[in-house]
Amino acid sequence: MKLAADTIERTATDFEIMNDLLDLDDRRILELGCGRAEVTREIAGAGDNRHITAMEVDEAQHSDNLRITGLPNVTFLFGGAEAIPSGDEIYDVVLMMKSLHHVPGEYLDHALAEIHRVLVPGGVAYFAEPVFAGDFNDLLRRFHDEQVVRQAAFHALRRAVDEGLFEFIDEVFFNTNVHFDDFEEFEGKVLNVTHTRHDLDQDTYDTVRHLFGQKMTASGADFTAPMRVDLLQKPE
Repeated sequence: MKLAADTIERTATDFEIMNDLLDLDDRRILELGCGRAEVTREIAGAGDNRHITAMEVDEAQHSDNLRITGLPNVTFLFGGAEAIPSGDEIYDVVLMMKSLHHVPGEYLDHALAEIHRVLVPGGVAYFAEPVFAGDFNDLLRRFHDEQVVRQAAFHALRRAVDEGLFEFIDEVFFNTNVHFDDFEEFEGKVLNVTHTRHDLDQDTYDTVRHLFGQKMTASGADFTAPMRVDLLQKPE
């Protein structure tokens, strides 16, 4: 397992990589840190017989998620990975999409133990984490540097494998494209998210807006965001 790749040649979407690595049909799926439920909607609307529990620790976002309609195979729950309100050996698949590094450092090992607890023997845990590189990361770190927390999340995963909690199955590095129509969309989706408070002073705000503007074209702004996926399995 590596924190980052020397080179990344493939560009793909999160869903393309997920479909390459996972079979979600006829599975009981737990998504931890579902955010706006974008991944939830995607996987719920595809395939067959998918039963999804989507958890979110941000209370404001969870309240919004409860108002989502048209997803009869999804149950939304409030809570974090370190305290999963489910019985033992319930789920076939656990997903964490860019959310493991948001778990407070002192709870990371316990969160992975919780994931192990709720997975059936042979069940898989899928962790997609941003790599600390790329022009989107360069913009974000101007006001929210996540290098330390991303490293902590990776080392927690490696500890879980080294200690036998999980078996290592695969690791994939790829680039994703992040698109915004304009700065206002970036501001709404990134600067004003409810799960993380970003208090930018005026100089920092002006710098971020200027750097964003350098990427703007007639069709919007596009950034490269490298990703790493670690696929682990609970021993049979």
